[in-house]
Amino acid sequence: MASSVLASQSVLLDTGAQMPLLGLGMYKLAAEEVHCAVDAALAAGYRAFDSAAVYQNEAKLGRALMELLPKYGLTRENVFITSKLGPRDQGEKAMEGALCSLSQLGMDYIDLYLIHWPGTQGLDVADQHNSGNRAQSWAALEDLFIQGKLKAIGVSNFMPAHMRELMLSCKIRPAVLQVEFHPHLCQAELRSMCKEWGVCFQAYTSLGKGELLTDPLVVEVAKSCSRTPAQVLLRWAVQQGIPVLPKSSKPERIKENAGIFDFTLCEDHMEQLSALERGRRFCWDPSQVV
Repeated sequence: MASSVLASQSVLLDTGAQMPLLGLGMYKLAAEEVHCAVDAALAAGYRAFDSAAVYQNEAKLGRALMELLPKYGLTRENVFITSKLGPRDQGEKAMEGALCSLSQLGMDYIDLYLIHWPGTQGLDVADQHNSGNRAQSWAALEDLFIQGKLKAIGVSNFMPAHMRELMLSCKIRPAVLQVEFHPHLCQAELRSMCKEWGVCFQAYTSLGKGELLTDPLVVEVAKSCSRTPAQVLLRWAVQQGIPVLPKSSKPERIKENAGIFDFTLCEDHMEQLSALERGRRFCWDPSQVV
C-alpha cells in the first residue's frame, strides 16, 4: 500500500485532531537506533511516533524528525507526536516535566501528552498521595492544553477506578487512554468506558512482547491470510478502530508492520482471536495503584 494511503488511516479525537491508527513505538529504542528507525518509518508511511520521558529518547526523536522530514517532503504539521509524563514528575513537578519534554523534543507543541502511570515514583502503590498527585498532574496538563503547548492530553495505564476518578474531577476530558491490549488481554471494561465517554482507546504491546507471534491460532490465521503473525495481531486491533504502536528498530520489520491496511480479517477469525482472552499481562499491572 502506498505510504500516502497508510498515512490517511486515522481516528478522530474529541479535540478534532486526526491521530494515525499506526504509530512507531519508541520504547527501549536506544539513542543510536532512533534515526534509522524514524527514517524507515517515514519511508513506510508512518506519521505517528510515541515516546516518553522515561524512554530517554525524546531529544533523539526530535532531532531525527528535524533532519528527516524534509527528505520526505514533510513538515512538523504532517506528523503526530506523543510523549508522556514520567512517574518521577507526577504531582507538583508535572508542569516542569511536560515543559522538559517539549524542550527535549525541540518542538513548540506536542500533539498528545499522557500521564504515563497512575502512581508516583518513590511512593508505595497503596499510598493515598498517588490520587492527589494524579489530580495535580492533570491540572498542569489542562493548563498546557489551554496554552496550546499540548494539542491533546490523556492518560496511560489507568485502570477503571483511575478513569472514574479522573472523569469526576477533570475540567478537560482525556482524549486518549493508552493501555496494554492484545488477544490475551482484551480490556472489555476499559473499552466500554472509553466508548461511553468519547475517549480514544489506544493499544500498546500488541504483539505480547513477541510471545503472541507463536500462538498456534495466530500462526494459523496468518497462514490462511498469507500474512505474518505480527500483521494479523495488529490488524485485529485496527479493524476494531484501535490505534496501535508496534516498536521495532529493524527497517524490514517496521515496513512489515505497516502492511495492515490492505487486507481484512474475516468475522470468524476476529471472533477466534478475541476468544483467546485470558487476562494475561506481559507488562506491569497498574491495578494495585490507589
